[in-house]
Amino acid sequence: MGAQRVNIDGVGRLPAFSHAVIAGQHLHVSGMLGADAELQLVEGGIRAETTRTLENLARIIAGCGGTFADVVKVNVHLTDMADFAAMNEAYLEFVGDDPPARITTGTTALALGAAVEMDCIAYREDGWSAPV
Repeated sequence: MGAQRVNIDGVGRLPAFSHAVIAGQHLHVSGMLGADAELQLVEGGIRAETTRTLENLARIIAGCGGTFADVVKVNVHLTDMADFAAMNEAYLEFVGDDPPARITTGTTALALGAAVEMDCIAYREDGWSAPV
């Protein structure tokens, strides 16, 4: 079976991408922001945006039959590297003591004026299932 595009109800997205693509045992999740289903950024600064971003990633992964524990790599993009410590604290609160591989890069701007964006790759030996 070829790649399968997935969109999850209740998670905001722009029409230019799918939430995720199932490719065999891998799930590639698109960049997510700390926004609600109507694409409104959460209030509360970088920690709140980071937590909501991770929750959005987790909802997409769960919609495909997995958990955040299946994540093998996370890419983090910050508009202000001065936010790194606060982002990292919220990130570690969410992922726990056994985090996946990760990179954090600084960028000049993100969609919707977000302070943080994350995407990830997850892996499951038994594969993934697209929501019906």
